[in-house]
Amino acid sequence: MADEDKALQELEDLFAEARSAPPALPDHLSAAILADAARVQPGFQPAEPARQPLWRQLAEALGGWPALGGLAAASAAGLWIGLAPPSFMPDPVALAGYEDSSTAFADGSYDMALMLSEDLQ
Repeated sequence: MADEDKALQELEDLFAEARSAPPALPDHLSAAILADAARVQPGFQPAEPARQPLWRQLAEALGGWPALGGLAAASAAGLWIGLAPPSFMPDPVALAGYEDSSTAFADGSYDMALMLSEDLQ
């Protein structure tokens, strides 16, 4: 217990020394505090904000460069999946009519839909 009491006393002495000499406030920090205080005073007229280009305003509205990077990656992935779809998805080129309609769906579901629509008429 004596060691703990000695350690606590040393710690208390260090805290008392720190309280006796508070740190000085840097000049730039005090100037920033005073400028902020002057800004919130009644009658303060703020300066007109600088106008930014449209592309920079759009980038900031979307979330900055990290968000634009994600948007570009998602767009590239969507374009890739659209032009070279996986095997379980229909080919958009075939759906657009650039290919024979009988081969649009490999499983024959297109032909089945065509037969069903003829039965309804």
